[in-house]
Amino acid sequence: MVALIIGGSGSGKSEYAENKIVEQSKLAGSDLLYIATMQPFGEETGQRILRHQNMRKDKGFMTLEQYVTLEQVSFPQNTSVLLECMSNLVANEMFSDAGAKEHAEEAILRGVEKLRMNARNLVIVTNNVFEDGGHYDETTKEYLRVLGNINRTISSYADQVIEVVHGIPVIISEKNNESIEKRGFHYI
Repeated sequence: MVALIIGGSGSGKSEYAENKIVEQSKLAGSDLLYIATMQPFGEETGQRILRHQNMRKDKGFMTLEQYVTLEQVSFPQNTSVLLECMSNLVANEMFSDAGAKEHAEEAILRGVEKLRMNARNLVIVTNNVFEDGGHYDETTKEYLRVLGNINRTISSYADQVIEVVHGIPVIISEKNNESIEKRGFHYI
């Protein structure tokens, strides 16, 4: 199972994603790996990291801090993986000294593909930063383009794409027709 969880800042997407991968892990009898991509820059990010660590502390995750080079991640077989969060990973790859710079999109997609092929279940969290409607400089536009391309690519093969809005999960796409039909929707 591959799921892409999208939401705005403070939407509840991280908590939803954690609960989803824990549930999938229990069903599969798999281990849990949390790949954390937020680099600790300053007090604000330190507080966010601490809050996320507290949210998952009793859920059985092994945590791996992986700010760039996602394709170097390895883990035991039968592991369910939570990647938190794509928007941080894109920024790291594009702007940090150790990042892939102009090759960030390709590097990240190679890494996601490796996770997809090796993980029992994969849940990826990403931010919805596309509705601000502001005017951006060229660097920010390029960041948004790369993040958008990555999100679209993952969405094309994900079993589920779910947007979390004010803590409420809204299914955007689901490959399992049966479960959609049970909710009263039908494909034409």
